[in-house]
Amino acid sequence: MMSIGLALAILGAALAVILAGIGSVLGVGIAGQVASGVVSEDPEKFGKALLLQALPGTQGIYGFLGAIMVLQKVGLLGGEVINLTPEVGWQIFFACLPIAIAGLISGLFQGKVSAAGMGIVAKKPAESGKAIILSAMVETYAVLGLLATILLLNGIQVG
Repeated sequence: MMSIGLALAILGAALAVILAGIGSVLGVGIAGQVASGVVSEDPEKFGKALLLQALPGTQGIYGFLGAIMVLQKVGLLGGEVINLTPEVGWQIFFACLPIAIAGLISGLFQGKVSAAGMGIVAKKPAESGKAIILSAMVETYAVLGLLATILLLNGIQVG
């Protein structure tokens, strides 16, 4: 039978994947809608539009990475599954929240910035690097969320 501590750790890992993934879905979807309009006017701009659309997709990858770290830490990816106390389970659960929440919010807003950047791609394609930089600034906070999750997970003693 699964312990409450292990269930909490798995719940934290699931939230990291689900919430950061939702952020990516929303962001990529928003940017993709605008990119479709830009490409319909000028198919030559597909590559630049695709890059801007893809940027919000990284949050889902970060959430997945956080979840993999949890599953590895508790032994669910090989090795022996560790029977966690509820206190350790809560620690792992809360350690997953930075990437879960930062991934959700930054994915959404990075999609909005990428969508706005499509205007630069449409009107001044030579300046499209600036749109990428503006969008990447939002990504910084997803990276910080992932780093916080990694540092917190590394500080938790299991077993």
